[in-house]
Amino acid sequence: MDFQPTERQVYWRDRVRDFIETHVRPNMDTYKAQDAEGDRWKVIQIIEDKKKLAKEAGIWNLFMPPRNDSHHHVDDTFEFDGPGLTNLEYALCAEEMGRIGWASEVFNCSAPDTGNMEVFHRYGTREQKEQWLKPLMNGEIRSAFLMTEPFTASSDATNIETRIERDGDEYVINGRKWWSSGLGDPRCKVSIVMGKTDFSAGRHAQQSMLLMPNDAPGVNIIRHLPVFGYDDAPHGHMEVEMKDVRVPATNMLLGEGRGFEIAQGRLGPGRIHHCMRTIGVAEEALAKMCKRLQEREAFGKPIYKHSVWEERVARARIDIDMTRLLCLKAADMMDKVGNKSAKQEIAMIKVQAPNMALRIIDDAIQAHGGGGVSNDYGLANAYAHQRTLRLADGPDEVHARSIARMEFGKHVPEPGPTANALRGDSGRAANDGAALSSGDMGATR
Repeated sequence: MDFQPTERQVYWRDRVRDFIETHVRPNMDTYKAQDAEGDRWKVIQIIEDKKKLAKEAGIWNLFMPPRNDSHHHVDDTFEFDGPGLTNLEYALCAEEMGRIGWASEVFNCSAPDTGNMEVFHRYGTREQKEQWLKPLMNGEIRSAFLMTEPFTASSDATNIETRIERDGDEYVINGRKWWSSGLGDPRCKVSIVMGKTDFSAGRHAQQSMLLMPNDAPGVNIIRHLPVFGYDDAPHGHMEVEMKDVRVPATNMLLGEGRGFEIAQGRLGPGRIHHCMRTIGVAEEALAKMCKRLQEREAFGKPIYKHSVWEERVARARIDIDMTRLLCLKAADMMDKVGNKSAKQEIAMIKVQAPNMALRIIDDAIQAHGGGGVSNDYGLANAYAHQRTLRLADGPDEVHARSIARMEFGKHVPEPGPTANALRGDSGRAANDGAALSSGDMGATR
């Protein structure tokens, strides 16, 4: 196994890193000032300004899969392609973006747009791509993904109750969603809605995905949902009611009953993208912790010389590097053998990454004392987002269930009733709620 980054990996990673250090980090105060002034739900100009520079530099839509992706439709043209980075190449770039919360949007690589653009890219018709994918790839509009519901256990996505019913040349949508990340942004023009078109079909054939213009009659935002008190404006997380919302039948994605198939294709990359960025979050927290510990004294000596902090910093470095290797392994497997074959590695990194980051951020908060729980150092906000990631795109328990079932399947005892049951359980793990959980909440960065 070669652990040395390739020339191409270094080229893209360093371009992203240099852009962030030159154009993003020096404008942190400008971003905070613009974010705080006037209406909370607005376009932040400094992001738009830097997006133009990133686009001109060609550091744009880096997440888009390579041209040879197996889901490409025959009517695709090169206008819907990005630079063609592999998951492994993008992982190193996404880690750099994760260091600063708004950096991803500068490169048009922020959730949930990344996942939604991949859905359009893989499964959309030419007309759907022209209408929605093109402006998304140009950074002109934003989008939302409506899956999680307030009245069901959405960790099992087969529980969703939103109805999508055919009526002539239209579909009619009725239901309620929440943690609909991104709906607060005034540029959010379209949502991908997961609902049921056939309640009598098989458990995983009832669901479909439909494109819904957010200004359609009957789309009503009920309330904004803060995360540990943070509003995440202008992105936001909304609870939205859909009451007799009519959309053209041509807005159906791929076909009725294929919602789970689409969701599997969307959530695999989406989950690992979160983890890639999470490593950057942890690195940033560790850097802040080391700096703070060397700046302050307590009980007659610099804080970093107290042994408890040496142990915590060492543990943080070990945990970050181990987690990065697991993330890169998962990305490499996705590139070489496909998302489905890498499902255990994706599940493992989805559990490991936010838990690792939370421990390090918590230590960094402790190192900053009262300042750590304030808004001054960004640690409290980072903690809130990482704690949310233990729920977003499936809670820890769902992924652990999937990992364990696959592991049991490798060690089935001799034939008998128990063995047959184990074989059945491990086989179902890839197709039930263990593999697909909703919980798109927290897809903020």
